[in-house]
This record gives sequence, structure tokens and C-alpha cells, in this order.
Amino acid sequence: MPSDGLFAGVFARGGAAAETDDRAWLQAMLDFEAALARACARAGLVPDEAAETIAAACRAELYDAAELGRETSAVGNPVVPLLGALRAQLPKDAAAHVHRGATSQDVLDTASMLVARRALGPLLEDAAAAAAACARLADAHRDSVVVGRTLLQQAPPLTFALKASQWLVGMDEARDQLAAVANGVLAVQLGGAVGTLAALEGEGLAVAAELARELELGEPPLPWHAVRVRPAMLAGALAVLAGALGKVARDVTLLAQGEVREAREGGGAGRGGSSTMPHKRNPVAAVSALACARRVPGLVATIHSAMLQEHERAAGAWQAEWETFSELLRLVGAEAAWAREMLETLEVDPERMRLNLETAGDLVMA
Repeated sequence: MPSDGLFAGVFARGGAAAETDDRAWLQAMLDFEAALARACARAGLVPDEAAETIAAACRAELYDAAELGRETSAVGNPVVPLLGALRAQLPKDAAAHVHRGATSQDVLDTASMLVARRALGPLLEDAAAAAAACARLADAHRDSVVVGRTLLQQAPPLTFALKASQWLVGMDEARDQLAAVANGVLAVQLGGAVGTLAALEGEGLAVAAELARELELGEPPLPWHAVRVRPAMLAGALAVLAGALGKVARDVTLLAQGEVREAREGGGAGRGGSSTMPHKRNPVAAVSALACARRVPGLVATIHSAMLQEHERAAGAWQAEWETFSELLRLVGAEAAWAREMLETLEVDPERMRLNLETAGDLVMA
């Protein structure tokens, strides 16, 4: 991913980044294969010993993600080379039972749900901490009066507690929505070649139920290979949280302007320095959060456009989701981490707020 290296400090901040990298995806795909082998064993389709041998080989550190990526160019997805590498780790009797009844999309779609669940943990934790910081700011500034601003023009005053409370409500509503959507849409994918589960000898529904139980994901009523409601709903909820966090970051950048100076980010000496102007103290966390938020709508548009799929398997649309989905989780996770830092270190200046209000004069009360 582009944000793995030079720009990682801005766009790969927080715990969600490690849950969306190549190793995380590789482990999620292997987790599918391990769980599928065990589910098939419980249904009597795979010997128990073979299932456990397969599961023992499903460890990401045994495989070279970069090499698998190079091999992907010949077949169009990373599952085929991964299966080859997995089978090479196994004795022949166990290798014959790998990937029983599944197709490549089953692996990648289920992996995407596992990646999302694992990334959403630290993402929602950071967002919750940012909301808690808003609550503390509201409690501390019940009597701090600040001039209101509508259409960027001065308006009647309010307390800073009200402003912080509005930030808090927006974050909480967005977090609750994302958690609820995730709880409803994170589900396994198992359909086989065209969604019939025919290769599982009449045990397809039982295997799917066991697979869901093994991976602690939802069990959908039908395979969703070409019905992309689940990733689209999750993308939409991520975008709403990105917008709620971005609104706060936008306000902080405005409050931190040199002409306003009603709030500024903390962080110690050297924080927010300029390469040219030594007097500056740039709001680094707010700016970085906004940079993440600005990229989110385009990614969501890609996920939504990928809903238009052909028959039982998409030609290009599903494939367009892979990196897009990862980057969406990574960016919103980074934004939540930046918002947390921004709000936990925010220094509010009630005296400057009062001075700006007095300078505005009586017209703001007209």
C-alpha cells in the first residue's frame, strides 16, 4: 500500500494499520482455510487428523507475501498461489483436503470480514477515547464563553462546553452506527463455484454454519458473491465516522489560526514546526485527520460503484474492492488515532475567547 512507507506517519497511524497490512490479509485468508478444514471435518467430509494438520500450517510467518503477490499476476487473485504454497507445506494426504468445496472469492471475502473486525477494534477504541476527551473538555469549560460563528462570520456567543458537546454527540452517533452495521454485516462467505455449495455433497449448509462459528462471524442466509450490500454498508458507516471526526478537526484548525488563537494542540516543544517559519505551531493532528478524511469519499465511491456486478461473479468490480477496502479501514483508523491525540492534548484558552468576544463588540448581540 502507498501508506506503508514514506507517508505512513500520517496515513497509517493507530492500531488499525497493522490489522490491514499484507500480513494481516494473509493470516485472515489462512484462518479461513483452517476453519474450513475443521468445519468440513465436523461434517464428516475431511478426516480430523488432516484438518488439524492443515490448521497447523495456516500461519502467516510460513509464507512470503511478496512472492505470492508476484505470482498473483498469472491468475488474477492471491488465493491460487497461496493454496499452492499451503499444499506444499503439507503431506499429500492432508494436502488433498485443502480448500474443500470453496472458491477463491470465498477466501478473500471472508478474509475481508476478518480484517474489518480486527481493524475495527482499535479504530473504535480510538474514536471512543476521542469522544471521552470531548466530554472532559465540555465538563471543564461550562463557563468558557466563545463567540459563535455562522458562515464563518461572528455570531452570538455560546459556551465552549456546547461546542465540545456537539462534537461528542456527532462522534457517538457515528460510532454507534458503525458498531451496529459491523455487527450486522460481518459474515462468512461460502458458496463454491456459483453459490450452490454443490461440491460439499449435501453438507454445504452445515459446513457454512460451522465455518461461521469457528471464525466468530455471522452466518448469511445465502452466499453474497455478487450482492455487495455488506461491504457497501460498512464503507458507508466508516465514511460517516470519518465525517464526524473531520468536522472536529476542521473546527480545531480554525480555532488554532493565528488571528483567533482560542485553542491549540499540545504535544511539547518542536510539535508542529515549520521548515521555513520558526514562529509557526501547526495543528499537526488536526491537519493529518483532515488529510485522511478527504481521501475517504473517493474510496467509498469505489466500493459503491463495485455493487454493479455481473451474474454470479464480477469481472473487475469485486477485484477493485480489495485494496480500496484496506485503505478505507486504514485511513479512518488513522483519522480516529489523530482525533484522539488532537483532543486529548487540546489546550483551550478561555481568556482569548473572552477577548475575541469583547473585540467583536455589541453587534454580535444584535
